[in-house]
Amino acid sequence: MSAGMGIAITVALLAVNAFFVAGEFAVTSTRRSQVEPLADEGARGTRDALYALQHVSLMLAICQLGVTVASTTLGVVAEPAIAHLVESPLERLGAPEATSHVIGFAAALIIVLFCHVVFGEMVPKNISIAAPVRMLLILAPILVRLGHVLRPIIEAMDHFANWFVRLSGYEPRSEISASYTVEEVASIVVASQAEGVLTDELGLLSGTLEFSEETAGSAMVPLADLVVLPAGATPADVEERVAHTGYSRFPIAGEDGAIAGYVHLKDVLYASGEERTQPITPWRIRRLEAVASSDQVEDALRHMQRTGVHCALVRDEGVLVGILFLEDILELLVGEVRDALQRP
Repeated sequence: MSAGMGIAITVALLAVNAFFVAGEFAVTSTRRSQVEPLADEGARGTRDALYALQHVSLMLAICQLGVTVASTTLGVVAEPAIAHLVESPLERLGAPEATSHVIGFAAALIIVLFCHVVFGEMVPKNISIAAPVRMLLILAPILVRLGHVLRPIIEAMDHFANWFVRLSGYEPRSEISASYTVEEVASIVVASQAEGVLTDELGLLSGTLEFSEETAGSAMVPLADLVVLPAGATPADVEERVAHTGYSRFPIAGEDGAIAGYVHLKDVLYASGEERTQPITPWRIRRLEAVASSDQVEDALRHMQRTGVHCALVRDEGVLVGILFLEDILELLVGEVRDALQRP
């Protein structure tokens, strides 16, 4: 084989190696959620791209096989061709054959290693990391068809590899997970804020992520901190408490001293004259639902939405320990929410 033919084959092998390296990183760097919207729009290559993402193990095996074959063949073909190009001028200059061979071999090795690492590995890797979706859409059709052709060989090798993985105590997977844990999403939010690509000035994102960790017991107002109206409280008493505390909702006790419900300021606006000093009529007292202290906040909120109440008694093993207000739940999401009547 002539040196020129060897160089041409070397360039072709570098391109083949680069193709499979780019395919490997495109498959592992792309999420289904990035491709599915493009598939809905009918973009070319999305069908094969989704297939590749559903059969990651097969695609990686194809890429690894391609890289191995290309790299091995590159060493066999490129080294003699390049060494010959270096040796010939040295021999014409009168250098001993042994010296020319050593210099030619060393030069060929350095050139092949440089081209293989830079053009066969690093360049395609960096391109696929920079534009994984685009590269996957371009490369997936060829990878998928190679997968169909080489499937028996690949599956045999893949089964053996999976068997060894199971022996190591791990369960092999053929698809990369496209979901994230709460901790991972929180980390993404923090990193995105640090990079300036995401703003969360109101704390909505961070509040939502932390929301699922809260319980009714952690969000409630403890019994000792409640401002409770006594049994027989009058509209005037409500107005006085509103003026003193700035709150608009107050639990009210029954004849037995237990909390019977709650009243809102607007429930006593009807009162005038002597009505202001008369006990609030029972039918104006709003009912209170009950939730367990261990209930997740979202479960308590769902119960309050279903029953149409803004406050709920919180019980711990049947014992009243506090009241959960809708306002306190909202504050977990967006930060402090001041009552419309609350003084600064």
